[in-house]
Amino acid sequence: MNVGLIIGGGKGERTGIKVPKQFYTIFDKPVIVYTLEAFQKHPDIDAIAVVCLEGWSQILDSYAKQYRINKLQWTFIGGETGQASIRNGVYGLKGDLSPEDIIIVHDAVRPLVTHDIISECIVTCKKYGSAVSSIRCTEAILKSDNGIISDESIPREFLYRTQTPQAFPLSLLLWAHEQAEKRGIVNSVASCTLMAELGQPIYLCNGSEKNIKITTIEDIEIVKALIKIENER
Repeated sequence: MNVGLIIGGGKGERTGIKVPKQFYTIFDKPVIVYTLEAFQKHPDIDAIAVVCLEGWSQILDSYAKQYRINKLQWTFIGGETGQASIRNGVYGLKGDLSPEDIIIVHDAVRPLVTHDIISECIVTCKKYGSAVSSIRCTEAILKSDNGIISDESIPREFLYRTQTPQAFPLSLLLWAHEQAEKRGIVNSVASCTLMAELGQPIYLCNGSEKNIKITTIEDIEIVKALIKIENER
C-alpha cells in the first residue's frame, strides 16, 4: 500500500499573509487542494493522510468533499515543529497499516508536485528502501558563520537540494522517530535529515525546479505564474 502523508501543520508566518499558507487561495483554489489533487489523481497512491494545523481540520474536510478528494482517510493534528508533525502522522498510521507499506511524505505547500516526481519516488523507495526527491545544486556555495563574510566555498558537484516527496517504509519511519525520542533529536528539518542523523542511507530521485515550497510571498507569485502558464496550455 502506498500512502501519501501530507504535512500541513505549520502556520506559515514568514509569508506575511493572514491565513496559513497551505490554505491560501490561488486562482480560487487553496494551496493544499492543489497538493491533494496531485496525490488523488496518481494511480499508485492508495490513500492519503493529512497532518493538519490545529483548528483547521473541519475546513480541510470541507475542501476534501468539495474537490472530491476521496482518498483522504486520516487527519492528524500538527506538532510544534515539522519533525513533530511528521511524527504525529507516522504514529497515527501505525495502527492501520503494515510495516512494509510505503509512506510518501510531502509538504502541503508544494502544490506543483507532478505525477512523474511521485512515481519516481515510489519506484526508488521500493527498489532501495528510501527515496528523497532532489535536484543538483547549480549555484556557487559559500559558507559563512555570521552571514557577513566568507572565506570558504563548498564544491557544488557534491551538493543536492532536497525536496518532498520523500518515501520510506512505515517501519523505518517508526524506528527513526522512536530513535529520535531516545536520542533527544527534536528539530530535524525533514525526514531525510533525520535519517542522516541516525546514520541511515538516503537514496536520491529526481525532483524539479518547479516543485517549489511556498515559504515567502515571492514564492506565491512564482507558483501563481507557473499555474497560469499550465492552465493556458
